[in-house]
Amino acid sequence: MKLNIKNPLVFIDLETTGIDIVKDRIVEIAILKVTPDGKEEMKVRRINPEMPIPAEVTAIHGISDDDVKNEPTFKEVAKSLANMIEGCDFAGFNSNKFDFPLLAEEFLRSGVDFDLKKRKFIDVQTIFHKMEKRTLSAAYKFYLDKTLENAHSAGADSMATYEILGAQLDRYPELKNDVDFLAEYSSFNRNVDFIGRIVLDDNGVEVFNFGKHKGKSVVEVFQKEPSYYAWMMNGDFPLYTKRVLTAIYLKMKQK
Repeated sequence: MKLNIKNPLVFIDLETTGIDIVKDRIVEIAILKVTPDGKEEMKVRRINPEMPIPAEVTAIHGISDDDVKNEPTFKEVAKSLANMIEGCDFAGFNSNKFDFPLLAEEFLRSGVDFDLKKRKFIDVQTIFHKMEKRTLSAAYKFYLDKTLENAHSAGADSMATYEILGAQLDRYPELKNDVDFLAEYSSFNRNVDFIGRIVLDDNGVEVFNFGKHKGKSVVEVFQKEPSYYAWMMNGDFPLYTKRVLTAIYLKMKQK
């Protein structure tokens, strides 16, 4: 099924040094850009992560330190990547929990002010898990009756994700061919930051979603315990989470 989109839709897949949003880095990024008229443009770029790639991770995606030692750093390509995906909505596989948060971190570390929260996000894995509950390779076999070749290759994974989304729309009539609907359906929660340390409660109030203040209003905690803000800003939290906290803190101070 041809996707019904108003803005270009970018399918993103990352290969990385690991799964820690704060500490790990991108080693390969694939961007498949689909325009409203159906035109497809694929770009795959290797990235020098400026840190060693663990052997056990190389065993998964096949990218070694030697493969990326002469490649540009993310900072060197950040502006061109931002320009390519400007004005686009996003899609991926397990992307709401990993790819998009890590990409946001890389942009912030590079000093590129690219606010991903303004975009719509479709997580094909979430749709798949809600409908069938399996993996990317299994999803490819289930929906398309084909074997996914070169799994864990960023380009192959991005193209497979694109094909699966089209097949999901064909299979499930209850899914609307609409980016707003698919983005909402892809979300399990109401995150304010990407990794869900801060979420919106039923009244639309920002509350903590972890630790001793879980379920409490961020503003109320900061008012009663100002040191908690400093603790989080100095702690091992993602840069995007700190950015969200700072915005809430400054808004509170202005009142």
